[in-house]
Amino acid sequence: MSKLNIGIILGSTRQGRLSPQVGEWVKSIADQRGDANYEIVDIADYKLPLLGEADASEQAAAWNTKLASLDGFVFIVQEYNHSITGALKNALDYAREAWNNKAAGIVSYGSVGGARAAEHLRGILGELSVADVRIHPALSLFTDFENGTVFKPADLHLTNVNGMLDQVLAWSGALKTLRQ
Repeated sequence: MSKLNIGIILGSTRQGRLSPQVGEWVKSIADQRGDANYEIVDIADYKLPLLGEADASEQAAAWNTKLASLDGFVFIVQEYNHSITGALKNALDYAREAWNNKAAGIVSYGSVGGARAAEHLRGILGELSVADVRIHPALSLFTDFENGTVFKPADLHLTNVNGMLDQVLAWSGALKTLRQ
């Protein structure tokens, strides 16, 4: 059986965002495992305008093609006003079938570990027929980021990231049989 393709989706597009640091950290852990093909998928690269406000057929096609090539996801989610970013919600809305029958893990961060954003994302993923896994690494802006800008995760998160990846791979493999 060929390796699964897992996209690590960066959930913010703003200048000075921290998601690239967190995403690269998750990818470095994942790549050491050697059990799947992991790649960073940055929604900023797709330049998706607000849904319905402009013709985005080219951007939407590229976004959907990328999502369709993936068997599962790890969302890097930061909490903004107790929820996910507008950019992530917009990117989620630009696809439908490309999300269906896949699995996702969530790595969140914020003042309370991004827990509220992760819970909002779980509800959206359910509507998109994405099975979200239980293990959820939650990073604190106060203890896992030096001066709020430099990502320095506590060692204890390594166990949770690996546990989450185990679940994402198990569910992604099982759900792939529904898409064949």
